[in-house]
Amino acid sequence: MGTSTLHIDLSALARNWRALDAKSAKTVETAAVVKADGYGIGAGKAARALAKAGAKTFFVAAAEEGVILREALGPSPRICVFGGHMSGDTDMIADMQLTPMLNSLDQITRHFEALPGHPFGVQLDTGMNRLGMEANEWDAVRDLVMTAEPMLIMSHLACADEPDHPMNAQQLAEFHKMTDGLNAPRALSATGGILLGPEYHFDLTRPGIGLYGGLPFEDAEPVVRVECPIIQIRDVAAGETVGYGNAWTADLPSRVATVSAGYADGITRHISGKAVLFDGDTPCPLLGRVSMDLITVDVTHLDHTPRSLDLLCAHQTVDDLADIGGTIGYEVLTSLGRRYNRRYRG
Repeated sequence: MGTSTLHIDLSALARNWRALDAKSAKTVETAAVVKADGYGIGAGKAARALAKAGAKTFFVAAAEEGVILREALGPSPRICVFGGHMSGDTDMIADMQLTPMLNSLDQITRHFEALPGHPFGVQLDTGMNRLGMEANEWDAVRDLVMTAEPMLIMSHLACADEPDHPMNAQQLAEFHKMTDGLNAPRALSATGGILLGPEYHFDLTRPGIGLYGGLPFEDAEPVVRVECPIIQIRDVAAGETVGYGNAWTADLPSRVATVSAGYADGITRHISGKAVLFDGDTPCPLLGRVSMDLITVDVTHLDHTPRSLDLLCAHQTVDDLADIGGTIGYEVLTSLGRRYNRRYRG
């Protein structure tokens, strides 16, 4: 096989959901975020596994993602759209029974005029300054909106992955100020907020990255493994160079494996010369630059000739690779390209 394989453990995904669900009271609903094609692993298969585990509400970024998810899940689960009701979304929202999280006065007007009586939620800005209505906007339309019975009022924490950050308490207080006394379910927390404790949980939580094996959920099980086939192994003499720009020079006679993976597969060039791949439990240093389709790896120390090496595995998680590349686990996962052969189990 000439392309790398993305091994996806749907049982681990389901166990991560159950573990996060267990951190909330039984009266709190645990939803699931499956935007960005299920964080790169395939939204349909991920959502079906999560629904089987017990999730009843799902969140996506845009209505187009909701259409794909509805086709995968059928009519029963609730599918919420973070991006709200955009121009051109009306037919998709109506036909696929999506629930937009309305973010602005324009979206409220559009939704109420185009789809009166259709379910909706509201997103409030409690300080992140990204999506949602600010306090003065909410004050102007709150009574009108509440008469239409929103199915959810939500906001989003900016610094939940830093438990001691003062922004968490500031946003919690602002969310209480904007929503206390209103007769509607409330939601504030994604993965990081769940871990902050029950005062952040309200009526619904919506874990995302923790489901897929990423921080800040340190107890998460790995969900993905990237296996890269070796195309060729060559002997490199001392003083010879490897790859573009002569980026690595052999100090000693070496065996160098060329594996099928590169930045066209979502593997950032920022890990060049710094990451390792694994043969079982044995690390094998990445040599030189990551190129479009190929990575070169030092296998001199191995006593056998491997057929493949793992870039993501239990020994090197998405967050480990993110640290090496100066990014975050979210980006590592969602960058994994379509060229991978995907194999699901569980």
